[in-house]
Amino acid sequence: MNPVRLCLSAALVSLSTLALADTPPTYGPQLEGFAYPFEVKRFDLASQGKALSMAYMDVAPTTTPNGRTVVLLHGKNFCGATWEDTIRALAGAGYRVIAPDQIGFCASSKPEGYQFSLNQLADNTHQLLAALGIEKAAIMGHSMGGMLAARYALAFPTATEKLVLVNPIGLEDWQAKGVPYATIDQLYQNELKTSFERIKAYQLKFYYNGQWKPKYDRWVAMSAGLAGGPGKEIVAWNQAQTSDMIFTQPVVHEFGNIAVPTLLFIGTNDKTAPGANRASKEVAQSLGNYAELGKQTAKAIPGARLIEFDGLGHSPQVEAPEAFHKALLGAL
Repeated sequence: MNPVRLCLSAALVSLSTLALADTPPTYGPQLEGFAYPFEVKRFDLASQGKALSMAYMDVAPTTTPNGRTVVLLHGKNFCGATWEDTIRALAGAGYRVIAPDQIGFCASSKPEGYQFSLNQLADNTHQLLAALGIEKAAIMGHSMGGMLAARYALAFPTATEKLVLVNPIGLEDWQAKGVPYATIDQLYQNELKTSFERIKAYQLKFYYNGQWKPKYDRWVAMSAGLAGGPGKEIVAWNQAQTSDMIFTQPVVHEFGNIAVPTLLFIGTNDKTAPGANRASKEVAQSLGNYAELGKQTAKAIPGARLIEFDGLGHSPQVEAPEAFHKALLGAL
């Protein structure tokens, strides 16, 4: 073969291979194809007349067991798998760790015609723990999982050893502050536009204060691959429903009723404020001030202990795992 043609052919193959490598993967409607860090188990439950399957990881202590269990609740743009480093840290300190994917998210069922509520998700989680024989556990939630953890502690106080909130959303009532309501149909159309680039841009702005690390790409690819996979329509619909859930079901007004020991971990650079993109400029600028919201929340929850991470954003357990886990294990 002509040497020039051979070189050109090799270059085209290399470019093609590079393009394929740079193409984000896609996953099935229950995140089929994505590698979880630990074995994924299934809890079958009947809810709202539907047969559903809840995925979860149940990780045993990797050192002398201390007899305690920690339940990790993921955020809206996350999955149980995102807790990987935290699971290892807790298991290494003697804890049993349960990390479920909520119904409508990640590796769990994506039901049609399901009425999502924080109370329903809390009850689903409580059923899972009962089936595993866990009567009492520390309930730890990040982002949307923080809202859910607070609701769980309110609904099941005797089953909650300790409430741990990690940069939870819902520390303010966005609707009451002037963010316009968006219908589920409007939210659905927006969810259909989800892509790797959109997720990364959002997280770069609100989560990581403009500082991106390559290790974050895995979690963006996880969400984008689910949103762009063969089940993208039902995935987008459930995401729209749960966006409506967090907007219309604030827990902040009930913080004074939380009656369990509470730890509040706050990355003070966090700016997360769902719906801010559809608010006026003045309203948007007033939202997501976690440096102040953390202090307000610590005062609102009786006896809460606030631990701040200056310079960190929405996901301190991902952004600075060593510092976060040192603080977490010490506080627990």
